[in-house]
Amino acid sequence: MQHLMDLCTWLEQSGLGTSIRDSEWLFPVIETIHIFGIVLLVGATSDLDLSLLGWTYRDKSVSKMAWRFLPWAWVGFIIQLITGALLFVSEATKMYGNPGFEIKMVLIVVAGINALVFHSMAYQSVGKWENDPVGPLSARVAGLISIILWFGIVAAGRWIAYV
Repeated sequence: MQHLMDLCTWLEQSGLGTSIRDSEWLFPVIETIHIFGIVLLVGATSDLDLSLLGWTYRDKSVSKMAWRFLPWAWVGFIIQLITGALLFVSEATKMYGNPGFEIKMVLIVVAGINALVFHSMAYQSVGKWENDPVGPLSARVAGLISIILWFGIVAAGRWIAYV
């Protein structure tokens, strides 16, 4: 694990890490953009997840809802990825061993796995059930897990500063 800490130290002491951390305005601007990415990503995925659960948009097909919300989720995810990497570089040694950060990263991986499983399994047969007011159990479970995970990711992200 010392190699990982050495990498974190190197990242944090890099010109980029130092510039972000030492700037009076750069870190807060990046963090604000990161929050806007959260809004896009979690808002879009939550709308789609609530639709899968049959709690909203019952009169709309799932593929239309995916077409409407997934581009916004991807934009939010890309914003999150870029700004999150920049924030990490500026405080890499603080993130190393931080329980909030570790939980957030694990939950992001699990959310990705949940999305892959959903798209490779339940969504493959969407043509059979997409106009039903309530999707099949597999789609509803994936939607519920997704909402729980993304809200957990947001909560863990907030805890980073306090643990």
